[in-house]
Amino acid sequence: MKVSTDGRARPMAVGVSLALGTALISGVAVFLNSQAVRQFPDATLFTTLKNGVAAVVLIGAAAAVGGMPRQLGSRRWLGLVVLGVVGGSVPFVLFFNGLAGASAPAAAVIHKTLFIWVALLAVVFLGERPGAWALGALGVLLVAQLLIQPPSGVSWGRGESLITLATAFWAIETILARRLLPSVPALTAGAARMGFGLIILVGYLAISGRLGLIATLGAAQWAWVLGTGLLLAGYVATWYSALQRAPATVVTAVLTLGAPITAALQAIASGTNPAPLPLTGQLVILAAAGGMAAWFLSGARGRAHPAGGSNGDPGGA
Repeated sequence: MKVSTDGRARPMAVGVSLALGTALISGVAVFLNSQAVRQFPDATLFTTLKNGVAAVVLIGAAAAVGGMPRQLGSRRWLGLVVLGVVGGSVPFVLFFNGLAGASAPAAAVIHKTLFIWVALLAVVFLGERPGAWALGALGVLLVAQLLIQPPSGVSWGRGESLITLATAFWAIETILARRLLPSVPALTAGAARMGFGLIILVGYLAISGRLGLIATLGAAQWAWVLGTGLLLAGYVATWYSALQRAPATVVTAVLTLGAPITAALQAIASGTNPAPLPLTGQLVILAAAGGMAAWFLSGARGRAHPAGGSNGDPGGA
């Protein structure tokens, strides 16, 4: 541990607070997306339209606060294009095709294993060195995931496999975004991620002959597109803003708080109480991830806290 007394404390506090907001949006969005995708004749069509709404919102927001910078250089623009491929297009197709065949809680839990993938990649590619207490918290979160969905006796189908593959793509995206964000505005990165990704998704629909399905959609389906698209815009904006200010390991660990939110909404919608073991897992997530967030927030105000990111600098490796 070390005491933070410099200007890095405030960005860390803001970053963790934004991650909490991202977790809330994620929990609601996963539940609503699992309902929405079933209202469409094709999961990729729904994904493309929803992402289109998010892209328009983020591009407009980026332009409103200062435009899309042209002085980023070719390497950074290439990085933004890659964000669109590995974060804003391919994994969405995988995730929503998987979501059509998987339960909302299972989808939420698989997606929330993102913190494990990111923690491993962050050590290698970002130089993040979580302390012993942080590693312990990550271990507790992993145990919680196993309580929610024990590996023995679990029916693992195509939907869960597609969601797992999508999560791997998003883990790679998180590392890339963390490297780009210290020198690229968060809204610009988010707009590029969704904008370039949208181009690829529309092209995919055109090649596969499914663009014509848009004309068959009704008012209720467009309402789903608008609502989930706005949630996605909020998710990307808060997530990238959090990654810009706090270590990737911390941000993705806090993001696991979305899983209990999704499970609670699912229980309310179905009118059934969760089984004791999954409920215990969700409560453990609330305690572990919530405790991690509280620790960093309190440390960021001047008390002792462990280093995050490269040499404790949340500004990036």
